[in-house]
Amino acid sequence: MNSSSTQFFNTKRMDVYEPMHQFSMWGDFKGSIYQDAAATMIIEMDAKLENHLSEDASNTTNGHTNQRDQEASKPADKVLRRLAQNREAARKSRLRKKAYVQQLEASRLKLLHLEQELEQTKAQWVEVQNKKTNALKSALHSALPDPELDVLIKDTMNHYANLFNIKATAAKVDVCYLISGVWQTPTERLFLWIGGFRPSDLLKVLVPQLDLLDQQSHDLYNLTQACQQAEDSLSQGMEKLQQTLAEAVVCGQALEGGSYEMRNAMDKLEELVRLVIQADFVRHETLQQTLRYLTTRQAVQGLISLGEYFHRLRELSSAWAMRLCEPT
Repeated sequence: MNSSSTQFFNTKRMDVYEPMHQFSMWGDFKGSIYQDAAATMIIEMDAKLENHLSEDASNTTNGHTNQRDQEASKPADKVLRRLAQNREAARKSRLRKKAYVQQLEASRLKLLHLEQELEQTKAQWVEVQNKKTNALKSALHSALPDPELDVLIKDTMNHYANLFNIKATAAKVDVCYLISGVWQTPTERLFLWIGGFRPSDLLKVLVPQLDLLDQQSHDLYNLTQACQQAEDSLSQGMEKLQQTLAEAVVCGQALEGGSYEMRNAMDKLEELVRLVIQADFVRHETLQQTLRYLTTRQAVQGLISLGEYFHRLRELSSAWAMRLCEPT
C-alpha cells in the first residue's frame, strides 16, 4: 500500500476508533466486538479507497495518454495528407509527361510522313513540269496553231495552280516546316520569301526573254509596281507577326510541370498560315496577269523560260552538292 493510502488509513482509524473506546466502558465483551467491527470497517474502507485512487490514477493516466495520442496524431495526419497530395501530384505529372511524349512522338511521325510526302510530291511535280516545258518547246518549234498552244498554256497554268494548292494544304499541316524551305534546293532557298519566291521575280525572269511592244512594256511595268507594293505589305505583315509571336512566347503563362500556356502563340502561328496562302495568291495572280498581257506565243515562251529558270536552279544545287562531296 502506498504512503498516501497509509496516511489516510491512519487518520480514518483514529476517527472511527475513538467512539469505540467509549463503548468499551460498557463491558469488555462489547468493547471487543466493536473493536473487531471497527477494524473490519476500516480495512474495507481502505480497500475501497485504494481501488478508487487506482481508478482515478488510471483515468488520469489514460486521459493524458489519449490527449498526447491525439496531439501526436494531428501532425501525423497532416503529413499523411501531404504525402497523399504529393503522390497524386506526381501521378498527374507522370500522366502529363506521358501524354506530352506521346504527342511529340505522334508529331514526329506526322512530320516525317509530311516530309516524305512533300519530297515525293515535289519529285513528281518537277518531273511533270519538265515534261510540260519540253511539250511547250516542241509545240512552239512545230508551229502549232494558237488554239492548240492555248490548251498547253492552260494545262501548264493548272500545273502551277496545283502547286499552290499543295502548298496551302502543307501549310495547314505544318506551316513552320513549309516556310523554312527545307523542301526546296539550297539555291532555291536563297530566293525564299514567305514560303516561296517573290512574285516580282517572275517578271524579272519573263520580261527579258520576250520581245515586247511598248504598251506591253507599260502594262508589265505597272504590274511590277503593284506586285512590289503587295510584297511590301506582306513583308510588313510578316515582320509584325514575328514581333507579336515573340511577345506571345515571352508572355506565356507558367503551368504545372514546367510547361507554359501557348494559346496566344498558337493563334499567331495560325495567322502565319494565312500569310503564306496570301503570298501564294499574289504569286499565282502575278503569273496569270503577266500572261494576259502577252500573245499566245509570248506566253508559251514565257512559261518555257520560267520552267528552264527553275531547272537551272536545281542543277546549280546539284553541282554545289557534288562539289561538297568531292575530296579535298
